[in-house]
Amino acid sequence: MVQRMISKLTVANFLTLCALGLTLQTPSPAFAVEKITLWPTVFFLRGQDLCQYQDAFGSRRNELVSQSMGHMKDLLMMGVSAVDAVYTLQKLDELIDKNKQMAMEGNGMDIMLEATLKAAINSVTRNFNPQNTRLEFANPGSTLELIQGLKNKKRFESENAVLLSKVKGFVWGTYSYSPGCKGDLLVTLHVVLPKGESVSFKDQGKPENVMGKLALQMVRHFQKTSFPTVVMMGDKMLVLVGAPGFSINQAPNSEIAHTACKMVNARLPNEDEYEYLSILGDWNGGVSLGHVFWALSNKRIFSPDTRNPSPVRTHAEVHYAEVNFYCVK
Repeated sequence: MVQRMISKLTVANFLTLCALGLTLQTPSPAFAVEKITLWPTVFFLRGQDLCQYQDAFGSRRNELVSQSMGHMKDLLMMGVSAVDAVYTLQKLDELIDKNKQMAMEGNGMDIMLEATLKAAINSVTRNFNPQNTRLEFANPGSTLELIQGLKNKKRFESENAVLLSKVKGFVWGTYSYSPGCKGDLLVTLHVVLPKGESVSFKDQGKPENVMGKLALQMVRHFQKTSFPTVVMMGDKMLVLVGAPGFSINQAPNSEIAHTACKMVNARLPNEDEYEYLSILGDWNGGVSLGHVFWALSNKRIFSPDTRNPSPVRTHAEVHYAEVNFYCVK
């Protein structure tokens, strides 16, 4: 009975299950990360062939006629008869259309895009090497089920209620042949999250490369430190609140930054907190210092590039430059 109900799962019911599965994972020693477990199948819809559209409407009728007349003139100058020249142009056009049609036949493009997206996400994540990864695709079943599905050329589906309860979102997208007519694809991806909100990404490139660029966008968006974030510093719990207006903001001086944090019932980080959070980095719940100035309390500035004799400076020593800041509790 349960399996029959799940097999008729609608998009609305799926999103409801996603919402019910929204829970925080076990915190790591550094910071608590919420895993985003995605449905194992990426759904792709094929859009308008923009290359063909451009061929049909990219030039005015007079331009198309002029191009054809130019080709005809070249053939006649080479000694080809008018009848043979017309026949040759027609056959060339038919051959081009036939090659395009052959390239677009079959149902393999969506499978290739899904597989390369998953591989690219894993590759990008390995390069960043975060302590805790956020994006993951649900395991659609046992090893035996996976092997059987691959033999039967089936997409990864499941009617397992336990699996469905862990899924927190799904990815769907569109692809179309780009207007440049050079074999590129224009691909959009939409990540639908538990409460129905959606984050979208878009890029263009060769079929074998475009998903790598989209994977980089996705990992940067979901893996980068979000605010608020809870970080453990030894036995102390630190909450990164962010700054009013932006996650990380700027102020003319440290006094204004101090006041801004006070208005959100928070404070500026101290020197040790800035250093530790920078060591964690942008992908592990921290914030990299970079090569900019940071606001400290007591009218001081943290200057990571000038550590001799100390990175703690007065505003005058950094020529009254604007300071970056975020707030903590």
